[in-house]
Amino acid sequence: MNKAHTMTQQLKRLVASLGLAAVMFAGGFSLERAHAEDADTSFQGIVITPASASASDAEIRPAVPQFKRGKVVPFGMNKPAGTIVVNTRKNVLYYVLGNGKAVQFRVATAKPGFGWSGTHKVSGKVQWPDWRPPAEMRKRRPDLPAFMAGGPKNPLGARALYLGSSIYRIHGTNEPKSIGKAASSGCIRMLNADVEELYRHVKVGATVVVM
Repeated sequence: MNKAHTMTQQLKRLVASLGLAAVMFAGGFSLERAHAEDADTSFQGIVITPASASASDAEIRPAVPQFKRGKVVPFGMNKPAGTIVVNTRKNVLYYVLGNGKAVQFRVATAKPGFGWSGTHKVSGKVQWPDWRPPAEMRKRRPDLPAFMAGGPKNPLGARALYLGSSIYRIHGTNEPKSIGKAASSGCIRMLNADVEELYRHVKVGATVVVM
């Protein structure tokens, strides 16, 4: 057994010990695959190109979150990934992915006289939130209760993202027909299924820009 053959056998044993299969090519070898039960958790969140490409051409890039409700669209604003941008003129919300992409959702925004713009941080996340109408709202609507427990009939819907210390939220709704319109008292309404999807991705502390 010559020295070159011995080195080749040692290399194969080393690769096998890492739980990876190697396929030999004329110019070297590339990773074919790793068994899921043996894969190092440090590889989570990256994508490795198939073994048909050489090791020098392997592309490693961040995995893109999967969205079933929102629509991935081009996004020209220079905002960090994870930022939420609400365009009140178009009644759309963007969850920024980075690299010129964002996930777009249709929303309802403030009706005339209740509009606002500014920047907040997500200060809290609540599933099926309770609702306590502000005093100003109860003056306009004396029929409203002082408190309503969370549930399908609650105006805040299935999920709520609280915006700083303000009275505003990004939340679900029990009025799905209002989506796409200027209909709220300042909050950003979403379909319950949409806000549930957004809720899973947004982190407390994320920036929200309303414009």
